[in-house]
Amino acid sequence: MSEYGEIETGQEHAEVEQLQQVDASEQDYQSQFGVYEQDHASAESTSFDQGRHVEYTDPSGAHYEETEFTSYDHSAAETDHVFAAEGSESASSSEFHQLDTLRAQLDSAFAQATVVQDGPAIAAS
Repeated sequence: MSEYGEIETGQEHAEVEQLQQVDASEQDYQSQFGVYEQDHASAESTSFDQGRHVEYTDPSGAHYEETEFTSYDHSAAETDHVFAAEGSESASSSEFHQLDTLRAQLDSAFAQATVVQDGPAIAAS
């Protein structure tokens, strides 16, 4: 009868490392400008005239003359001008950084055996 056996034992060690990195940035710019302008103009003129004229001559040759006159003048001018400007401007910037890391350690042990056995020997006859 023969007997054969093999036994093996051991240990394994492993590490897993994972690294994740994120870099991001954002920029924003806004501008808004407005202009307002207004004009106004006005003109006025007034004139007033009045008159009277009388002239008379009688049959004897006498002569009579009368004159009345009134004159009025008015003038006006007006102008307006408005100018306005406004504006706004803004800018922003942001940055984002993220770093994730993972580390895992794996340990394992194993045992393995192989056994072969032969039965009783058969005699040759």
